Amino acid sequence: MYKEVLRSIENIEIYPVISLLIFVLFFLGVFVWVRSLPKELVDHMKSLPMENDDELTKPQP
Repeated sequence: MYKEVLRSIENIEIYPVISLLIFVLFFLGVFVWVRSLPKELVDHMKSLPMENDDELTKPQP
């Protein structure tokens, strides 16, 4: 039943191509964004899970 419904839609063969293009463009966009981040920010984010809570809650002088 579904095959007949899908076959009756005109130009349906373009939708998988559009979906693939959207996925690839999104993936490449995220890749370019990550590669363009400053190294200092990446190092800071990398060390966040290892910091103690005491270091984060200390009042600044």
